[in-house]
Amino acid sequence: MGATFTAGRRVIALTAAVLVVAVIAAGAASADPVTGSDANGTYLALGDSVAFGYVPPNAVPAPNYLAAHSFIGYPEYLAQQLNERVSNASCPGETTASMLVAGAQSNGCENSLGSPAGYSTLYPLHVQYQGTQMDYALHYLAAHKHTRLVTIDVGANDAFLCQATTLDHCSSGAELFGVASAIAANLGTIFHQLRDVAGYSGPIVALTYYSLNYSDPVQVAGAQFLNSVIAGVATLNGGIVADGFAAFQGPSAAFAGDSCAAGLLIKLPGGTCNIHPSPAGAQLLAAAIAAAIGA
Repeated sequence: MGATFTAGRRVIALTAAVLVVAVIAAGAASADPVTGSDANGTYLALGDSVAFGYVPPNAVPAPNYLAAHSFIGYPEYLAQQLNERVSNASCPGETTASMLVAGAQSNGCENSLGSPAGYSTLYPLHVQYQGTQMDYALHYLAAHKHTRLVTIDVGANDAFLCQATTLDHCSSGAELFGVASAIAANLGTIFHQLRDVAGYSGPIVALTYYSLNYSDPVQVAGAQFLNSVIAGVATLNGGIVADGFAAFQGPSAAFAGDSCAAGLLIKLPGGTCNIHPSPAGAQLLAAAIAAAIGA
């Protein structure tokens, strides 16, 4: 993720998402071999900065970007709960396109708007690989035949790029339909590659996005817009949907719907919050996935 996505107040947002899902329903990394305790099962996490456990530079204490292990996202909490080894291939700023195609525009992963530099070109990820995140996933699954779980959260950065590159900040029906279409097509391809190319038959869980403020209809509409596309594609491709939206909604209710006030987002100096989950928020997302798979 990179910034909050507000889809606008128009009903066209959800309508476009549903229509696109209906249309789509009708497409050199390395991984270590399975050894020792890993032969009993592993867990592959894919996604963006939410899965990575990204912390902004103005957080207190400031993060150490040169030590990837200092970032803890929901995959690490989930792996601990499941007693599995996790390979977290996520990359801050990843889009559905950059996950699949090397050099495709990301929102800060491999590259940034106006710059060839991105997080993965400047700092280490949790796991190191050349090529795309999907390249790594395919090689990982080929080497780890006993992988028990794959999770993914991706799509928000597609919307952020649309906001950053359009004069109306991606509020028109045509632009929303374009974003939904791209997310649905690319996410469908991701599922296809995991299933049909890698031959992985275990559970694939798509985590939906939370809202920063559940009392703000614009922010809620933005999250629901993204989530309707993600959930639709996951369901059509035999995936499992983990409800990240509901995971934050319940605890935020006691704070007028404010995820920041509920302690689910990273606190910043001055009393504000970053958009990324705090440790408490990340643990709620891990619990949502665990509940979705019946763990």
